[in-house]
Amino acid sequence: MKKETSIAKLMERFTKAASMQRWNDHIRPVKFTELDKQAHKMVIAYVLAKSEEERRKEYLASSDGDFKAKPLNWKYLIEGGIFEFLHRLILTDIKPPVFHKMIENKETEELLNSHVFNELKGDMVGLNKKFYKRFTNYFENPKTDNIERRILRAAHYLATNWEFRIIYHTAPFIYGIEETKQNIENQIEDHYDLIGVQKLLLGKRSFGFVDLCGQLRFQKRWAHSPRVPETSVLGHMLIVAITSYLCTLEMNVDACEKRFYNNYFGGLFHDLPEVLTKDIISPVKRVDKEIDTKIKEYEHEKMEEKLLPLLPKPWRREMRYFTGIEFENKSEAKLELTEFKNRITENGEVRMVRTIESQYNKDEYSPLDGEILDVCDKISAYLEVILSIKHGIKSESLLEGKKKIFEDYKNRNIAGIDFDQIFGYFNGRLD
Repeated sequence: MKKETSIAKLMERFTKAASMQRWNDHIRPVKFTELDKQAHKMVIAYVLAKSEEERRKEYLASSDGDFKAKPLNWKYLIEGGIFEFLHRLILTDIKPPVFHKMIENKETEELLNSHVFNELKGDMVGLNKKFYKRFTNYFENPKTDNIERRILRAAHYLATNWEFRIIYHTAPFIYGIEETKQNIENQIEDHYDLIGVQKLLLGKRSFGFVDLCGQLRFQKRWAHSPRVPETSVLGHMLIVAITSYLCTLEMNVDACEKRFYNNYFGGLFHDLPEVLTKDIISPVKRVDKEIDTKIKEYEHEKMEEKLLPLLPKPWRREMRYFTGIEFENKSEAKLELTEFKNRITENGEVRMVRTIESQYNKDEYSPLDGEILDVCDKISAYLEVILSIKHGIKSESLLEGKKKIFEDYKNRNIAGIDFDQIFGYFNGRLD
């Protein structure tokens, strides 16, 4: 199987999580889906991990500090999020209390994991074999006290709690709801040693950032056309993040660690300005180039005014890097590098580059493949259309969108990833 086919199969699995309803045994004022929950979880994981990383740097910088912890392994954190999402996709019919009870028994846990591995092995066969090995090892040899796992676990319960607070205030009289509330609070309390958890529970400004990102659950994609399944802006952002990560994994070069980090979180936050501007549909943007420019200027203004102040100052530059001109290849130099001054600006400023060439594929240049994010964004939109058409919804706007995306992006080949093969797989699924 080709790597492109495996990427397409996994994309399809993740996108179908938009049909998986959460809290369907409770009164819900809005729909909660597994895709949105996983996306919100990874936004929260980013905030928790950045907070923990910042605290460790402060300890190490202090004259009397004896903090000897290893640096955070961001790649492990990202892959852990992907692996846990895949695991949940296969076992989604098991209610959380039942699931947690089952995995307390080693034999039952091994049976569940074996079932998950068998279900997903065919989807991953075209990918790097080490990726599948890391996937199985993540569950067979869990390092439960690993800081990255603890961050993911805390993010999981905080995202659950964000949903539950809405449900609780809707119907606090439902039998058993107080027990559910207590269980969630107890799980969060177990992670209170993480500085990011403390800040979020105290309602500090980073909570405002997490809350705003959560509101992207309620902004639906393709708002002018009915679709099945409906996908939110937040869920779409996670699909783009995971797809760009898988593409980075399968490049014809060994990507540096920072490239994995940037391509994932660049995808996760690429539509972040839409929490302030809403999802402005492409036909409006394409009316005139000046309109698109004005929209970008407004998004930038609102980001600076409303959203970035919710983040600690040291993080804001990175968020600008992720969200500004998001679909262009980017690098940066920390020091003055006159030999590359026509390609990368001095003193840490960002410069667009045509391709991420080998000399920029290093952590110090912080490379980001905006071109890959662009294609992943469009393929995700294409898949949303394909799945809806497969369910019998063939509105004019969906059919036009399908045709436009395919014509504009079908022949892209970037860093050894043949995106035409991914489009071909989805077209084959439609027939």
